[in-house]
Amino acid sequence: MTDPATAPVLHLKGVKKSYGKVEALKGIDLDISRAEVVGLLGPNGAGKSTLFQIAAGLFAPDAGEVELFGLGYKRNSAAILARLGVVFQARSLDLDMTVRANLAFHGGLFGLSGKLLNERIIQSTELLEIADLIKKPVRTLSGGNQRRVEVARALLNGPDLLLMDEPSVGLDAVTRRMLVAHVQVVRKQHGTSILWATHLVEEVAHADRIVIIRRGQIIRQGTPAELMAATATTDLTDAYIALTGGGLAERGDTPLDV
Repeated sequence: MTDPATAPVLHLKGVKKSYGKVEALKGIDLDISRAEVVGLLGPNGAGKSTLFQIAAGLFAPDAGEVELFGLGYKRNSAAILARLGVVFQARSLDLDMTVRANLAFHGGLFGLSGKLLNERIIQSTELLEIADLIKKPVRTLSGGNQRRVEVARALLNGPDLLLMDEPSVGLDAVTRRMLVAHVQVVRKQHGTSILWATHLVEEVAHADRIVIIRRGQIIRQGTPAELMAATATTDLTDAYIALTGGGLAERGDTPLDV
């Protein structure tokens, strides 16, 4: 096992996962360093969500190594989850509870209580600019503000790694842009590493590194400038289209976004 003091925050080596005859991941190698923002970019059905779920400990791979902070899930799941923040693609808030109640319940799962819990709720809601909504039932909020609550919830435990799976689904362009800006502040202020899975190029245009996945394989990775140089383009979207063919979904994958 890797030394936790020097290990990448996320280490995947030869990771494979299949659903019946569908190979969702075909041997993924990926390391994420401390305080690095990585955009996981690919068409719907490319394998982004499967990679995300394995990194989050929801699924076990069929083969390969998975380590977070130099630790494996099998014997260290509690220690890993204590340092992990997750924003799922599907909404997972209790709509009938207030924003504060949702955050307090989640914080309690991490052993937060009393003054510390209150401080973390204030910090996260102020960062996401939703402090004025804290007493409102989640059901009354717009989709964009509900998404901000989910990001605030993921930050309560002060995670070293934030995993975000298509976090802007259903959001308008302005709200998406604000979400990207908020996440960059999280990295700058707290040194948090971030893996942002998306099929929208503009969301990861300012990432330190972009990893392009297609049909369960990483086909290219590099800084935005490196990807544009490799494709002789001056626009990241054009570079992405050149590398993937610009398809919105992969043929032969399951109906779900694997």
